[in-house]
Amino acid sequence: MIRTDLMMNRRGLLQSSAWLALGYPIRKLSAFESTPRFTSDPFSAGVASGDPTANGVVLWTRLMPDKNRTQDWQRESVAIDWLIASDETMDRVVRSGRITAQPEYGHSVHIEVNGLEPDRWYWYRFKTGTTVSEVGRTKTAPLGPTDRIRFAFASCQNFEQGYYTAYQNMVNEDLDCVIFLGDYIYETGGNTVRPVPAIECTSLGQYRDRYALYRSDRFLREAHRLFPWIVTWDDHEVDNNYANNIAEDDQSPADFLKRRAAAYQAHYEWLPFPKTCIPHGPNSTLYRRLAYGSLANFLVLDSRQYRSDQPCGDGIKAPCEEFTRGQRTMLGAAQERWLFRELQASHSEWNILANQVRMTVVDQMPGPGELYAMDQWAGYDDARRRLLGGLLDSKVSNPIVITGDIHSNWVGDLKLDYRELRSPIVATELIGTSITSGGDGQDSDPAVEAYLSENPQIKLYNSQRGYVRCEVTRKSLTADFRVVQKVTVPQSAISTRARFITESGRPGAVRA
Repeated sequence: MIRTDLMMNRRGLLQSSAWLALGYPIRKLSAFESTPRFTSDPFSAGVASGDPTANGVVLWTRLMPDKNRTQDWQRESVAIDWLIASDETMDRVVRSGRITAQPEYGHSVHIEVNGLEPDRWYWYRFKTGTTVSEVGRTKTAPLGPTDRIRFAFASCQNFEQGYYTAYQNMVNEDLDCVIFLGDYIYETGGNTVRPVPAIECTSLGQYRDRYALYRSDRFLREAHRLFPWIVTWDDHEVDNNYANNIAEDDQSPADFLKRRAAAYQAHYEWLPFPKTCIPHGPNSTLYRRLAYGSLANFLVLDSRQYRSDQPCGDGIKAPCEEFTRGQRTMLGAAQERWLFRELQASHSEWNILANQVRMTVVDQMPGPGELYAMDQWAGYDDARRRLLGGLLDSKVSNPIVITGDIHSNWVGDLKLDYRELRSPIVATELIGTSITSGGDGQDSDPAVEAYLSENPQIKLYNSQRGYVRCEVTRKSLTADFRVVQKVTVPQSAISTRARFITESGRPGAVRA
Protein backbone atom coordinates (compact mmCIF):
# COMPACT_ATOMS: atom_id res chain seq x y z
CA MET A 1 0.00 0.00 0.00
CA ILE A 2 1.30 3.47 -0.88
CA ARG A 3 1.73 5.64 2.24
CA THR A 4 0.76 8.98 0.70
CA ASP A 5 1.30 10.90 3.94
CA LEU A 6 4.90 9.69 4.30
CA MET A 7 5.54 10.24 0.62
CA MET A 8 4.44 13.86 0.86
CA ASN A 9 6.73 14.52 3.83
CA ARG A 10 9.68 12.85 2.15
CA ARG A 11 9.19 14.13 -1.36
CA GLY A 12 7.33 17.40 -0.87
CA LEU A 13 10.00 19.61 -2.39
CA LEU A 14 10.59 17.35 -5.40
CA GLN A 15 6.86 17.03 -6.04
CA SER A 16 6.38 20.80 -5.98
CA SER A 17 9.21 21.10 -8.49
CA ALA A 18 7.48 18.58 -10.73
CA TRP A 19 4.28 20.65 -10.75
CA LEU A 20 6.29 23.76 -11.68
CA ALA A 21 8.13 21.90 -14.42
CA LEU A 22 4.79 20.94 -15.94
CA GLY A 23 3.74 24.49 -16.61
CA TYR A 24 3.19 26.38 -13.39
CA PRO A 25 5.92 29.07 -13.26
CA ILE A 26 6.80 30.67 -9.94
CA ARG A 27 5.09 33.94 -10.79
CA LYS A 28 1.72 32.11 -11.08
CA LEU A 29 2.12 29.77 -8.13
CA SER A 30 0.66 32.03 -5.46
CA ALA A 31 -2.48 32.70 -7.47
CA PHE A 32 -2.83 29.01 -8.28
CA GLU A 33 -2.49 27.97 -4.63
CA SER A 34 -4.82 30.62 -3.24
CA THR A 35 -7.90 29.66 -5.27
CA PRO A 36 -9.91 27.86 -4.14
CA ARG A 37 -9.41 27.43 -0.42
CA PHE A 38 -10.85 24.31 1.26
CA THR A 39 -11.73 23.79 4.90
CA SER A 40 -11.74 19.98 4.53
CA ASP A 41 -10.10 17.46 2.21
CA PRO A 42 -11.78 17.90 -1.20
CA PHE A 43 -10.41 14.50 -2.34
CA SER A 44 -11.98 12.54 0.52
CA ALA A 45 -14.02 10.46 -1.99
CA GLY A 46 -10.75 9.04 -3.28
CA VAL A 47 -9.47 8.47 -6.79
CA ALA A 48 -10.34 5.84 -9.37
CA SER A 49 -9.61 4.66 -12.89
CA GLY A 50 -11.58 2.66 -15.40
CA ASP A 51 -12.16 1.30 -18.90
CA PRO A 52 -8.50 0.55 -19.69
CA THR A 53 -7.40 0.30 -23.31
CA ALA A 54 -4.01 -0.59 -24.76
CA ASN A 55 -2.97 3.08 -24.87
CA GLY A 56 -5.12 4.77 -22.28
CA VAL A 57 -7.43 4.78 -19.28
CA VAL A 58 -10.10 6.98 -17.66
CA LEU A 59 -9.01 8.79 -14.48
CA TRP A 60 -11.64 9.93 -11.99
CA THR A 61 -12.01 12.03 -8.89
CA ARG A 62 -14.64 14.26 -7.33
CA LEU A 63 -14.38 17.31 -5.09
CA MET A 64 -16.24 16.85 -1.83
CA PRO A 65 -17.61 19.80 0.16
CA ASP A 66 -17.14 20.40 3.85
CA LYS A 67 -20.08 18.74 5.63
CA ASN A 68 -20.25 21.57 8.15
CA ARG A 69 -20.30 24.60 5.88
CA THR A 70 -21.11 25.81 2.37
CA GLN A 71 -18.34 27.52 0.40
CA ASP A 72 -18.30 29.65 -2.73
CA TRP A 73 -16.45 27.03 -4.81
CA GLN A 74 -19.43 24.66 -4.57
CA ARG A 75 -21.36 26.97 -6.94
CA GLU A 76 -18.45 27.51 -9.33
CA SER A 77 -16.25 25.62 -11.77
CA VAL A 78 -12.95 24.55 -10.23
CA ALA A 79 -9.68 23.78 -12.03
CA ILE A 80 -8.12 20.40 -11.24
CA ASP A 81 -4.62 19.48 -12.40
CA TRP A 82 -3.70 15.87 -12.99
CA LEU A 83 -0.60 13.94 -13.84
CA ILE A 84 0.20 10.31 -14.55
CA ALA A 85 3.62 8.73 -14.08
CA SER A 86 5.35 5.47 -14.92
CA ASP A 87 6.72 5.07 -11.38
CA GLU A 88 5.17 4.87 -7.94
CA THR A 89 7.09 7.89 -6.62
CA MET A 90 5.69 10.05 -9.45
CA ASP A 91 9.14 11.11 -10.70
CA ARG A 92 8.72 9.99 -14.33
CA VAL A 93 5.65 11.95 -15.39
CA VAL A 94 4.38 10.85 -18.82
CA ARG A 95 1.13 12.82 -19.17
CA SER A 96 -0.43 15.80 -17.40
CA GLY A 97 -3.12 18.39 -17.87
CA ARG A 98 -5.86 20.53 -16.39
CA ILE A 99 -9.58 19.91 -16.39
CA THR A 100 -12.53 21.89 -15.05
CA ALA A 101 -14.77 20.30 -12.44
CA GLN A 102 -18.27 21.65 -13.01
CA PRO A 103 -21.00 21.98 -10.38
CA GLU A 104 -23.64 20.54 -12.74
CA TYR A 105 -21.73 17.23 -12.60
CA GLY A 106 -21.14 17.42 -8.86
CA HIS A 107 -17.53 18.56 -9.42
CA SER A 108 -16.61 15.12 -10.74
CA VAL A 109 -13.99 14.77 -13.47
CA HIS A 110 -13.47 12.00 -16.03
CA ILE A 111 -10.13 12.30 -17.84
CA GLU A 112 -9.50 10.08 -20.85
CA VAL A 113 -5.73 9.71 -20.93
CA ASN A 114 -4.18 8.46 -24.18
CA GLY A 115 -0.64 7.88 -25.43
CA LEU A 116 0.29 5.33 -22.76
CA GLU A 117 2.15 2.08 -23.26
CA PRO A 118 0.18 -1.18 -23.34
CA ASP A 119 0.08 -3.72 -20.52
CA ARG A 120 1.86 -1.73 -17.84
CA TRP A 121 1.19 -0.10 -14.51
CA TYR A 122 0.91 3.66 -14.05
CA TRP A 123 0.39 5.96 -11.06
CA TYR A 124 -1.65 9.16 -11.03
CA ARG A 125 -2.57 12.09 -8.81
CA PHE A 126 -4.78 15.21 -8.78
CA LYS A 127 -4.27 18.70 -7.39
CA THR A 128 -6.54 21.68 -6.83
CA GLY A 129 -5.50 24.82 -5.01
CA THR A 130 -2.87 23.69 -2.53
CA THR A 131 -4.47 20.29 -1.96
CA VAL A 132 -3.06 17.12 -3.50
CA SER A 133 -4.91 13.82 -3.71
CA GLU A 134 -3.60 10.41 -2.76
CA VAL A 135 -1.77 8.47 -5.45
CA GLY A 136 -3.81 6.03 -7.51
CA ARG A 137 -2.60 3.03 -9.47
CA THR A 138 -3.89 1.78 -12.80
CA LYS A 139 -2.94 -0.55 -15.63
CA THR A 140 -3.41 -0.43 -19.38
CA ALA A 141 -4.64 -3.41 -21.40
CA PRO A 142 -2.29 -5.47 -23.56
CA LEU A 143 -2.19 -4.76 -27.28
CA GLY A 144 -1.13 -8.00 -28.95
CA PRO A 145 -0.55 -11.52 -27.67
CA THR A 146 -0.25 -11.89 -23.91
CA ASP A 147 0.25 -14.92 -21.69
CA ARG A 148 -2.48 -14.24 -19.16
CA ILE A 149 -4.76 -11.72 -17.53
CA ARG A 150 -6.28 -11.77 -14.07
CA PHE A 151 -9.49 -10.05 -13.05
CA ALA A 152 -12.11 -10.20 -10.32
CA PHE A 153 -15.81 -9.60 -10.73
CA ALA A 154 -18.23 -8.48 -8.05
CA SER A 155 -21.75 -7.12 -7.52
CA CYS A 156 -24.40 -6.17 -4.97
CA GLN A 157 -22.77 -4.18 -2.17
CA ASN A 158 -25.63 -3.20 0.12
CA PHE A 159 -23.96 -0.85 2.63
CA GLU A 160 -26.65 -1.41 5.24
CA GLN A 161 -26.27 -5.20 5.29
CA GLY A 162 -22.59 -5.53 6.03
CA TYR A 163 -18.97 -4.41 5.98
CA TYR A 164 -16.96 -4.68 2.79
CA THR A 165 -14.72 -7.47 4.05
CA ALA A 166 -14.59 -8.83 0.50
CA TYR A 167 -12.83 -5.67 -0.71
CA GLN A 168 -10.59 -5.81 2.34
CA ASN A 169 -9.23 -9.05 0.85
CA MET A 170 -9.56 -8.15 -2.84
CA VAL A 171 -7.04 -5.31 -2.51
CA ASN A 172 -4.36 -7.94 -1.78
CA GLU A 173 -5.03 -9.87 -4.99
CA ASP A 174 -2.83 -9.74 -8.09
CA LEU A 175 -5.36 -8.32 -10.57
CA ASP A 176 -5.28 -6.46 -13.86
CA CYS A 177 -8.80 -5.05 -13.39
CA VAL A 178 -12.08 -5.35 -11.49
CA ILE A 179 -15.40 -5.83 -13.25
CA PHE A 180 -18.48 -4.64 -11.38
CA LEU A 181 -21.79 -6.12 -12.54
CA GLY A 182 -24.36 -3.92 -10.86
CA ASP A 183 -26.07 -2.79 -7.64
CA TYR A 184 -23.25 -0.44 -6.68
CA ILE A 185 -25.73 1.28 -4.36
CA TYR A 186 -29.19 0.38 -3.08
CA GLU A 187 -31.88 2.99 -3.42
CA THR A 188 -33.50 1.97 -0.12
CA GLY A 189 -32.03 2.27 3.37
CA GLY A 190 -32.19 0.74 6.83
CA ASN A 191 -30.09 -0.12 9.85
CA THR A 192 -29.26 -3.84 9.78
CA VAL A 193 -25.46 -3.65 10.25
CA ARG A 194 -24.53 -0.12 9.16
CA PRO A 195 -27.02 2.76 9.20
CA VAL A 196 -28.34 4.11 5.90
CA PRO A 197 -31.04 6.83 5.76
CA ALA A 198 -34.39 5.09 5.49
CA ILE A 199 -35.60 7.29 2.62
CA GLU A 200 -35.83 5.76 -0.86
CA CYS A 201 -33.74 7.74 -3.34
CA THR A 202 -35.69 9.48 -6.11
CA SER A 203 -33.88 12.81 -6.67
CA LEU A 204 -30.37 13.68 -7.87
CA GLY A 205 -29.37 15.00 -4.45
CA GLN A 206 -30.52 11.82 -2.72
CA TYR A 207 -28.69 9.55 -5.17
CA ARG A 208 -25.53 11.66 -4.83
CA ASP A 209 -25.67 11.40 -1.06
CA ARG A 210 -26.14 7.63 -1.25
CA TYR A 211 -23.03 7.22 -3.40
CA ALA A 212 -21.09 9.46 -1.00
CA LEU A 213 -22.10 7.23 1.90
CA TYR A 214 -21.08 4.05 0.07
CA ARG A 215 -17.76 5.54 -1.00
CA SER A 216 -17.01 6.44 2.63
CA ASP A 217 -15.99 2.80 3.05
CA ARG A 218 -12.19 2.71 3.01
CA PHE A 219 -11.92 -0.76 1.49
CA LEU A 220 -14.12 0.20 -1.45
CA ARG A 221 -12.04 3.35 -1.99
CA GLU A 222 -8.86 1.29 -1.83
CA ALA A 223 -10.11 -1.20 -4.44
CA HIS A 224 -10.84 1.76 -6.73
CA ARG A 225 -7.42 3.28 -6.00
CA LEU A 226 -5.45 0.13 -6.79
CA PHE A 227 -7.18 -1.29 -9.88
CA PRO A 228 -8.96 0.00 -12.99
CA TRP A 229 -12.65 -0.88 -12.94
CA ILE A 230 -15.04 -1.83 -15.73
CA VAL A 231 -18.57 -1.05 -14.55
CA THR A 232 -22.14 -1.71 -15.58
CA TRP A 233 -25.37 -1.30 -13.62
CA ASP A 234 -28.34 -3.42 -12.63
CA ASP A 235 -31.60 -2.31 -11.01
CA HIS A 236 -30.82 -0.89 -7.56
CA GLU A 237 -28.84 2.02 -8.96
CA VAL A 238 -32.35 3.27 -9.85
CA ASP A 239 -35.24 1.13 -8.55
CA ASN A 240 -35.68 -2.54 -7.70
CA ASN A 241 -36.56 -4.68 -10.74
CA TYR A 242 -37.31 -1.72 -12.99
CA ALA A 243 -37.69 -2.49 -16.68
CA ASN A 244 -36.97 0.27 -19.20
CA ASN A 245 -39.41 3.06 -18.20
CA ILE A 246 -41.51 0.89 -15.89
CA ALA A 247 -41.02 1.32 -12.14
CA GLU A 248 -41.48 -1.36 -9.51
CA ASP A 249 -44.54 0.45 -8.14
CA ASP A 250 -47.32 2.32 -9.97
CA GLN A 251 -45.26 5.43 -10.80
CA SER A 252 -46.08 6.76 -14.27
CA PRO A 253 -43.48 6.21 -17.03
CA ALA A 254 -43.02 9.99 -17.39
CA ASP A 255 -42.31 10.46 -13.69
CA PHE A 256 -40.12 7.38 -13.57
CA LEU A 257 -37.96 8.65 -16.44
CA LYS A 258 -37.26 11.80 -14.41
CA ARG A 259 -36.12 9.61 -11.56
CA ARG A 260 -34.05 7.46 -13.95
CA ALA A 261 -32.35 10.58 -15.32
CA ALA A 262 -31.32 11.61 -11.80
CA ALA A 263 -30.06 8.11 -10.98
CA TYR A 264 -28.11 7.77 -14.22
CA GLN A 265 -26.42 11.13 -13.72
CA ALA A 266 -25.35 10.26 -10.16
CA HIS A 267 -24.04 6.90 -11.38
CA TYR A 268 -21.93 8.59 -14.06
CA GLU A 269 -20.68 11.26 -11.66
CA TRP A 270 -19.38 8.73 -9.16
CA LEU A 271 -17.67 6.19 -11.41
CA PRO A 272 -14.76 6.25 -13.92
CA PHE A 273 -16.70 6.17 -17.19
CA PRO A 274 -15.59 7.45 -20.61
CA LYS A 275 -17.47 10.26 -22.33
CA THR A 276 -19.44 7.77 -24.41
CA CYS A 277 -21.34 6.89 -21.23
CA ILE A 278 -22.42 10.46 -20.35
CA PRO A 279 -26.19 10.38 -19.69
CA HIS A 280 -28.50 12.46 -21.82
CA GLY A 281 -31.55 12.84 -19.62
CA PRO A 282 -32.85 9.33 -18.83
CA ASN A 283 -30.65 7.66 -21.47
CA SER A 284 -27.06 6.47 -21.35
CA THR A 285 -25.19 4.12 -23.68
CA LEU A 286 -23.43 1.82 -21.26
CA TYR A 287 -22.90 -1.25 -23.46
CA ARG A 288 -19.38 -1.31 -24.87
CA ARG A 289 -16.39 -3.50 -25.75
CA LEU A 290 -12.98 -3.57 -24.08
CA ALA A 291 -10.21 -5.65 -25.63
CA TYR A 292 -7.33 -7.25 -23.73
CA GLY A 293 -5.09 -7.94 -26.68
CA SER A 294 -5.92 -11.06 -28.63
CA LEU A 295 -6.52 -13.00 -25.42
CA ALA A 296 -9.85 -11.65 -24.19
CA ASN A 297 -12.72 -9.51 -25.35
CA PHE A 298 -15.01 -8.02 -22.67
CA LEU A 299 -18.51 -7.23 -23.94
CA VAL A 300 -20.29 -5.14 -21.31
CA LEU A 301 -24.09 -5.50 -21.43
CA ASP A 302 -27.00 -3.37 -20.16
CA SER A 303 -30.04 -5.52 -19.43
CA ARG A 304 -32.11 -2.84 -17.61
CA GLN A 305 -32.49 0.23 -19.78
CA TYR A 306 -34.04 -1.38 -22.86
CA ARG A 307 -35.81 -4.53 -21.63
CA SER A 308 -39.47 -5.42 -21.97
CA ASP A 309 -41.53 -5.57 -18.78
CA GLN A 310 -41.20 -8.78 -16.79
CA PRO A 311 -43.85 -11.33 -17.79
CA CYS A 312 -46.52 -12.86 -15.57
CA GLY A 313 -46.41 -9.97 -13.08
CA ASP A 314 -42.70 -10.49 -12.20
CA GLY A 315 -41.53 -12.62 -9.27
CA ILE A 316 -41.05 -16.41 -9.31
CA LYS A 317 -43.98 -17.76 -11.31
CA ALA A 318 -45.23 -20.63 -13.42
CA PRO A 319 -45.10 -19.82 -17.14
CA CYS A 320 -48.09 -17.82 -18.40
CA GLU A 321 -49.14 -16.88 -21.94
CA GLU A 322 -46.94 -13.78 -21.86
CA PHE A 323 -43.93 -15.95 -20.94
CA THR A 324 -43.95 -17.66 -24.34
CA ARG A 325 -44.74 -14.55 -26.38
CA GLY A 326 -42.08 -13.86 -29.01
CA GLN A 327 -40.21 -10.62 -29.69
CA ARG A 328 -39.82 -9.70 -26.04
CA THR A 329 -36.38 -8.24 -25.42
CA MET A 330 -33.81 -8.08 -22.66
CA LEU A 331 -31.22 -5.94 -24.46
CA GLY A 332 -33.26 -3.96 -26.99
CA ALA A 333 -32.87 -4.22 -30.75
CA ALA A 334 -29.93 -1.80 -31.10
CA GLN A 335 -27.86 -3.47 -28.38
CA GLU A 336 -28.60 -6.93 -29.81
CA ARG A 337 -27.39 -5.84 -33.24
CA TRP A 338 -24.26 -4.33 -31.69
CA LEU A 339 -23.56 -7.52 -29.73
CA PHE A 340 -23.94 -9.81 -32.75
CA ARG A 341 -21.65 -7.54 -34.82
CA GLU A 342 -19.01 -7.66 -32.10
CA LEU A 343 -19.25 -11.44 -31.80
CA GLN A 344 -18.93 -11.95 -35.53
CA ALA A 345 -15.94 -9.62 -35.74
CA SER A 346 -14.09 -11.00 -32.72
CA HIS A 347 -10.76 -12.78 -33.13
CA SER A 348 -10.10 -13.06 -29.40
CA GLU A 349 -9.37 -16.39 -27.76
CA TRP A 350 -11.97 -15.69 -25.04
CA ASN A 351 -15.15 -13.62 -25.31
CA ILE A 352 -16.51 -12.62 -21.92
CA LEU A 353 -20.00 -11.14 -21.58
CA ALA A 354 -20.38 -8.92 -18.50
CA ASN A 355 -24.03 -9.55 -17.71
CA GLN A 356 -26.43 -8.55 -14.93
CA VAL A 357 -29.02 -11.29 -14.29
CA ARG A 358 -28.79 -15.09 -14.45
CA MET A 359 -28.80 -16.45 -18.00
CA THR A 360 -28.82 -20.14 -17.07
CA VAL A 361 -32.44 -21.27 -16.89
CA VAL A 362 -33.23 -22.74 -13.45
CA ASP A 363 -36.54 -24.44 -12.68
CA GLN A 364 -37.25 -23.50 -9.07
CA MET A 365 -40.11 -25.98 -8.56
CA PRO A 366 -39.13 -29.15 -6.67
CA GLY A 367 -40.83 -32.09 -8.37
CA PRO A 368 -43.50 -31.75 -11.09
CA GLY A 369 -44.33 -28.35 -12.54
CA GLU A 370 -42.18 -25.32 -13.37
CA LEU A 371 -41.31 -22.07 -11.62
CA TYR A 372 -39.00 -19.42 -13.06
CA ALA A 373 -37.62 -16.08 -11.93
CA MET A 374 -39.29 -13.70 -14.36
CA ASP A 375 -36.74 -10.91 -13.86
CA GLN A 376 -33.95 -13.17 -15.14
CA TRP A 377 -33.23 -14.35 -18.70
CA ALA A 378 -35.55 -17.29 -18.00
CA GLY A 379 -38.44 -14.83 -18.18
CA TYR A 380 -37.24 -13.63 -21.59
CA ASP A 381 -36.89 -16.97 -23.32
CA ASP A 382 -37.12 -15.68 -26.87
CA ALA A 383 -34.38 -13.12 -26.17
CA ARG A 384 -32.27 -15.77 -24.45
CA ARG A 385 -32.54 -18.07 -27.45
CA ARG A 386 -31.61 -15.24 -29.82
CA LEU A 387 -28.48 -14.49 -27.81
CA LEU A 388 -27.35 -18.11 -27.52
CA GLY A 389 -28.21 -18.64 -31.17
CA GLY A 390 -26.02 -15.65 -31.99
CA LEU A 391 -23.14 -17.24 -30.06
CA LEU A 392 -23.57 -20.42 -32.10
CA ASP A 393 -23.99 -18.69 -35.47
CA SER A 394 -20.98 -16.43 -34.98
CA LYS A 395 -18.78 -19.39 -34.05
CA VAL A 396 -17.13 -17.03 -31.60
CA SER A 397 -14.27 -18.55 -29.64
CA ASN A 398 -14.81 -19.58 -26.02
CA PRO A 399 -17.83 -17.53 -24.88
CA ILE A 400 -18.08 -17.03 -21.11
CA VAL A 401 -20.88 -15.17 -19.30
CA ILE A 402 -20.11 -13.53 -15.94
CA THR A 403 -23.13 -12.50 -13.86
CA GLY A 404 -24.10 -11.01 -10.49
CA ASP A 405 -27.51 -10.08 -9.02
CA ILE A 406 -28.64 -13.12 -7.02
CA HIS A 407 -26.32 -12.97 -3.97
CA SER A 408 -24.97 -16.49 -4.45
CA ASN A 409 -22.33 -18.40 -6.39
CA TRP A 410 -23.34 -20.58 -9.33
CA VAL A 411 -21.76 -22.32 -12.29
CA GLY A 412 -24.10 -23.26 -15.13
CA ASP A 413 -24.06 -24.73 -18.62
CA LEU A 414 -25.82 -22.45 -21.10
CA LYS A 415 -27.96 -24.40 -23.56
CA LEU A 416 -30.58 -23.47 -26.12
CA ASP A 417 -32.90 -26.22 -24.88
CA TYR A 418 -32.48 -26.68 -21.16
CA ARG A 419 -35.19 -29.37 -21.08
CA GLU A 420 -33.10 -31.67 -23.28
CA LEU A 421 -30.11 -33.30 -21.58
CA ARG A 422 -28.38 -33.88 -24.91
CA SER A 423 -28.71 -30.26 -26.01
CA PRO A 424 -25.16 -28.99 -26.67
CA ILE A 425 -23.47 -26.62 -24.25
CA VAL A 426 -23.15 -23.23 -25.92
CA ALA A 427 -21.22 -21.41 -23.17
CA THR A 428 -20.37 -21.39 -19.49
CA GLU A 429 -21.95 -18.97 -17.01
CA LEU A 430 -20.07 -17.97 -13.85
CA ILE A 431 -22.30 -16.23 -11.33
CA GLY A 432 -20.66 -14.39 -8.46
CA THR A 433 -22.20 -13.82 -5.06
CA SER A 434 -22.73 -10.43 -3.44
CA ILE A 435 -20.21 -8.27 -1.60
CA THR A 436 -22.66 -7.85 1.32
CA SER A 437 -26.26 -8.16 0.14
CA GLY A 438 -28.05 -10.89 2.08
CA GLY A 439 -25.85 -10.64 5.16
CA ASP A 440 -23.34 -13.27 6.26
CA GLY A 441 -24.85 -16.02 4.14
CA GLN A 442 -24.26 -19.73 4.48
CA ASP A 443 -22.68 -22.50 2.48
CA SER A 444 -26.02 -23.68 1.14
CA ASP A 445 -29.77 -23.19 1.45
CA PRO A 446 -32.15 -26.17 1.85
CA ALA A 447 -34.83 -24.40 -0.18
CA VAL A 448 -32.44 -24.14 -3.15
CA GLU A 449 -31.02 -27.63 -2.66
CA ALA A 450 -34.57 -28.98 -2.96
CA TYR A 451 -34.79 -28.07 -6.64
CA LEU A 452 -31.17 -28.46 -7.77
CA SER A 453 -31.77 -32.08 -8.77
CA GLU A 454 -34.26 -30.76 -11.36
CA ASN A 455 -31.44 -28.74 -12.94
CA PRO A 456 -28.49 -30.90 -14.05
CA GLN A 457 -27.05 -27.89 -15.91
CA ILE A 458 -26.01 -26.45 -12.50
CA LYS A 459 -22.52 -27.44 -11.32
CA LEU A 460 -22.14 -25.20 -8.26
CA TYR A 461 -24.36 -23.46 -5.76
CA ASN A 462 -23.11 -21.55 -2.69
CA SER A 463 -24.59 -18.59 -0.82
CA GLN A 464 -21.67 -17.05 1.07
CA ARG A 465 -20.42 -13.52 0.39
CA GLY A 466 -17.37 -12.59 -1.68
CA TYR A 467 -16.25 -12.27 -5.31
CA VAL A 468 -14.86 -14.37 -8.18
CA ARG A 469 -11.21 -14.23 -9.19
CA CYS A 470 -10.40 -15.33 -12.75
CA GLU A 471 -7.18 -16.15 -14.56
CA VAL A 472 -7.28 -16.34 -18.35
CA THR A 473 -4.64 -18.02 -20.51
CA ARG A 474 -4.66 -19.35 -24.06
CA LYS A 475 -5.49 -22.80 -22.74
CA SER A 476 -8.06 -22.14 -20.03
CA LEU A 477 -10.11 -19.81 -17.85
CA THR A 478 -9.86 -20.61 -14.14
CA ALA A 479 -12.48 -19.18 -11.77
CA ASP A 480 -11.88 -19.14 -8.01
CA PHE A 481 -14.99 -18.46 -5.94
CA ARG A 482 -13.57 -16.44 -3.05
CA VAL A 483 -15.77 -16.27 0.07
CA VAL A 484 -15.46 -14.42 3.37
CA GLN A 485 -16.55 -15.80 6.72
CA LYS A 486 -18.65 -12.80 7.72
CA VAL A 487 -19.75 -9.35 6.64
CA THR A 488 -21.42 -8.43 9.93
CA VAL A 489 -17.99 -7.70 11.43
CA PRO A 490 -15.46 -5.11 10.16
CA GLN A 491 -12.78 -7.68 9.23
CA SER A 492 -12.97 -11.27 8.05
CA ALA A 493 -10.72 -13.92 6.52
CA ILE A 494 -11.21 -15.21 2.99
CA SER A 495 -10.91 -18.63 1.36
CA THR A 496 -11.55 -20.27 -1.99
CA ARG A 497 -14.85 -22.17 -1.81
CA ALA A 498 -14.52 -23.78 -5.25
CA ARG A 499 -12.38 -23.66 -8.38
CA PHE A 500 -13.73 -24.30 -11.89
CA ILE A 501 -11.75 -24.55 -15.10
CA THR A 502 -13.07 -24.05 -18.62
CA GLU A 503 -10.66 -25.36 -21.24
CA SER A 504 -10.28 -23.56 -24.55
CA GLY A 505 -12.39 -25.16 -27.25
CA ARG A 506 -14.40 -27.23 -24.75
CA PRO A 507 -17.52 -25.42 -23.47
CA GLY A 508 -18.57 -26.34 -19.98
CA ALA A 509 -16.67 -25.71 -16.75
CA VAL A 510 -15.12 -28.58 -14.79
CA ARG A 511 -14.54 -28.54 -11.07
CA ALA A 512 -10.84 -28.60 -10.24
